[in-house]
Amino acid sequence: MGFLQRLLNRRRTDASPAPADQEPRSPNTTLDVVLYDGSHDLEVVGESYYQEALWRAVGGRRTERVRHDIQAVLVAETDNPHDDNAISVWIDGMQVGHLSREDAAAYRTGLLALQAREGRSIALRGVIVGGGVRNDGPGFLGVWMSHDPADFGLAPVVPPPVASMRGAMRTGLTEALLTDAQDDSYDLSWLQRLPADPVPAIGSLRRLLKDDPNPIDRHFMFCELEDRLYRSRDAFSSALQDYDDTCIQHDAEMDGIRDALLTKFGKVPILDTYRQMAIRQQKAKEWAKALWWTERGLSLYGSDCARPEAVDDLNRRAAAYRAKLTNESAGAPRPARPPRAAPSRTVVEALTCAACGASFDRQVTRGRKPQRCPGCR
Repeated sequence: MGFLQRLLNRRRTDASPAPADQEPRSPNTTLDVVLYDGSHDLEVVGESYYQEALWRAVGGRRTERVRHDIQAVLVAETDNPHDDNAISVWIDGMQVGHLSREDAAAYRTGLLALQAREGRSIALRGVIVGGGVRNDGPGFLGVWMSHDPADFGLAPVVPPPVASMRGAMRTGLTEALLTDAQDDSYDLSWLQRLPADPVPAIGSLRRLLKDDPNPIDRHFMFCELEDRLYRSRDAFSSALQDYDDTCIQHDAEMDGIRDALLTKFGKVPILDTYRQMAIRQQKAKEWAKALWWTERGLSLYGSDCARPEAVDDLNRRAAAYRAKLTNESAGAPRPARPPRAAPSRTVVEALTCAACGASFDRQVTRGRKPQRCPGCR
């Protein structure tokens, strides 16, 4: 093994098939895959929607903490209505989550190239972690995968220390779930009890927000409520107004939430409320309000944002909104269309033919006058 491979601790092997006595749950369990590995974490998101599948993957619910090695297959989806670049994550033939929108956009081209080169599906080594004993049952499970970005055509980087998991953090929910059992300052077990249908979940989240004072719990409750309200915009007429009101209430508590998140993670995770509200105001051409939401988000991130691209996005939006406001304040009217030329009036004159002496009429035009009538020409 070369020095670079030793440095990256990268291994590529053929994945072992499922044991013969294990009944496949879907055709994915029989896929012929190539297994890749590395020293960099690749985060799986959306695990809260796939807890039953994750518990099946580790052999069933239990009270002990879970750390279960897995091989996760990456599937570049072709029919996802929400994200053209979507990449789902499958374990033992069951979907357990997906890559974040940003990671999917970055990795999809490389994943498809790997599949074409290998002629097989691509899997990554990983681990399911979490669980533990809670008052209302086992805690949440989360998934992390190991990989080498260079395998996917991305710039190779020096392997990060384990503590740099924070650098890959997005919303912070995965990290919060993974440490929920050890940290008694908050309790995310309410996520397990939320109804799958967005509308009933909205009522549950509102009731939870009435009683739970913990800023980390409240932050993720607000995030979940905002998500479900927006998804319900076609279900009831007040959903978008309720969404706006919830974002305003969320922001009113954000200074305390920021301090709690910074203490917990050492970084401020992505606060998607500010980007989404800026977009909402942008669509309404409320440039001043859109600018306020971007500047408020930037002030909360400060120099502590876990994802620099989130800061870059808000900065770009703020610059665009300032330009809009500058143009409006200048009051420069749109240039008026030039007036249409009035149709010319036809003038007829009488001429005498030099050849036959007859008179003839002609329309006055520019240029020399004819000397002969039409019959003598």
